[in-house]
Amino acid sequence: MNLRVVDKAHEAVTHKRNPGFPLDLDRVERTRMNRSALERRAATIGARRTVKKEWQAAWLLKAITFIDLTTLNSDDTPGRVERLCAKARHPLRQDIIDGLGVGDLDIHPGAVCVYHTFVKTAVKALEGTNIPVAAVSTAFPHGLAPFETKIKEIEASVADGAKEIDIVIERGMVLRGDWQALYDEVRAFRKACGDAHIKTILGTGELATLTNVAKASLVCMMAGADFIKTSTGKEKVNANLPTSLAMIRMIREFHDETGIEIGYKPAGGISTAKVALDYMALMKEELGNHWLQPHLFRFGASSLLTDIERQLEHNLTGHYSADYRQPMV
Repeated sequence: MNLRVVDKAHEAVTHKRNPGFPLDLDRVERTRMNRSALERRAATIGARRTVKKEWQAAWLLKAITFIDLTTLNSDDTPGRVERLCAKARHPLRQDIIDGLGVGDLDIHPGAVCVYHTFVKTAVKALEGTNIPVAAVSTAFPHGLAPFETKIKEIEASVADGAKEIDIVIERGMVLRGDWQALYDEVRAFRKACGDAHIKTILGTGELATLTNVAKASLVCMMAGADFIKTSTGKEKVNANLPTSLAMIRMIREFHDETGIEIGYKPAGGISTAKVALDYMALMKEELGNHWLQPHLFRFGASSLLTDIERQLEHNLTGHYSADYRQPMV
């Protein structure tokens, strides 16, 4: 089987973090997005780009390394988080690993993502691995809390061992066009994160227009974001390809202008292998193979891994198994 598409997850990379740049309001105001053009372009992805057989298996193994394995439910418990971390340690059944001959690839998800309350639990459960813990902070999912409270939450998550912080912006700042306020807030969040990487969640389904999405993406990158992320997963409209295309093109423009590589994370509703492959194809076409690495691309997902495991079993046996045969949480 040709699995050259797959690299070892978490292997050391040389990556310059985004230091942040002064807010350029003229640049922000000049930003425009053509929704119709983006929708036409996005509609071609699933139709033109497909992979089959052993190549599909290779892409799906790669996709596992992009997953932020997530539980963000009101009924989360330490036990559930521990089970999620056990799955992160062993994302595939041993018979699938042996059948595909990929035991030497050390395939693991990009991170485990939890509420602040469970950061210590996840850090302990993942001890001895290279899998980082990501915490959602700043009054997730709405972002409506006093500024000082949000800063303290970030600092507490970092102190508990989180290596990545997923913050949420106040959508009202975008809807009012108050770009200075958004810049100042994200800049302060970036400082509070310290060495932990910051992913800025835009809540794109609540920003009204793709131009607003593009402007918010640009402001967050100017403020020092390491990743820009679509959604909390709690909005009525979460990640989709046209919105992703708008954000990815802002990443490309920002890289062209500054030389800094910003990561991208679609989240919410990405639950099937087919959808994951569409997003990977979009990244490959718009940003190139280089961006298909865990430090530059992630999925926010809770059930995606189950479907990937089903597809990989089908690759081996020619049959689809029931979801419950794939051990999860």
